[in-house]
Amino acid sequence: MRRSIEGAVVVITGASRGIGRATARLFAERGASVVLAARSEEALLEAAAECEVRGGRALAVPTDVAEWGSVEGLVRRAVEHFGRIDVWVNSAVLAAVGRLEEVPPEANRRIVETNLLGYIHGAQAALPHFRQQGSGVLINMSSGFGLVGVPYAGAYTATKFAQRGLAQALRGELRGTGVHVCTIMPGGVDTPAYRLAANYSGRAAGPDSFLASPERIARVVVRCAESPRPEVVVGNSVRTLRLTHTLFPGLVERAVGRTIEQGFLREEPEEPTPGNLFEPLPEWAATDGGFNEEARHRAVLRARRAAAVGASVIGPSILTWFLLRTKRRGRR
Repeated sequence: MRRSIEGAVVVITGASRGIGRATARLFAERGASVVLAARSEEALLEAAAECEVRGGRALAVPTDVAEWGSVEGLVRRAVEHFGRIDVWVNSAVLAAVGRLEEVPPEANRRIVETNLLGYIHGAQAALPHFRQQGSGVLINMSSGFGLVGVPYAGAYTATKFAQRGLAQALRGELRGTGVHVCTIMPGGVDTPAYRLAANYSGRAAGPDSFLASPERIARVVVRCAESPRPEVVVGNSVRTLRLTHTLFPGLVERAVGRTIEQGFLREEPEEPTPGNLFEPLPEWAATDGGFNEEARHRAVLRARRAAAVGASVIGPSILTWFLLRTKRRGRR
């Protein structure tokens, strides 16, 4: 049965940028009240203002989801302000690039605390309210790399697999309660997460191809809130990857490794950086990371080069053909 989003109270973690921010905007456009949670208060206030302009009510609550007390405070503020919680979206994410042994232990710990323990905290905080109401939707934002592992992001990959397992476990506990748990697994998305990720690989890193927009994933989140589904894989590339890995796991894992080494990791060196693991960064407080714009720019440059090469080859050929044709006519 389709649920109405208008008037619903939605808590979104990781709401200061990327998918979380795009999701908050869309819920607000549909008439929901949104509670925005992330570490950066400044970015949250900007996001909350965007939501109110779109017609929703918004509350910004600075929150570190890795800290249970912080999540308890988030729930308390949400209930005090709006009276209840109808939907909870776990969307906070941290990542680090590098071989597992290259990434400092404290960095891996921070990723696990945010991406996994943060999701557990969100579930523990929301579920008592959902059970009492006899309804509610918990949505976990996982990844296509929760289906097939990605090298050079060991801790991130481990948490994405674990998020899916957490949701499966909770669905078993919540049968017959009217409470739903959904896991969303998109492929690559143009978000600032890549810009803000820690990097210990010694090489610059980032996607170089077109990615899904955060707004596309936000639409999937809202549809799950309206019509809950246990698992949603977003994108044909992820579905294909999932199927082929089932059939040819070794082949697919080697191919994914080569793709990361040759496409995501770049030739130019880069000094190690903790990114936004331990402190929120003001840069890229937006929904997208600008990667699709860069990809479009590269595509235009390639097209111009191809056109220039074509002109340099075709132009003289046409001129030669014209001269020869003129010469033949003169002979006649």
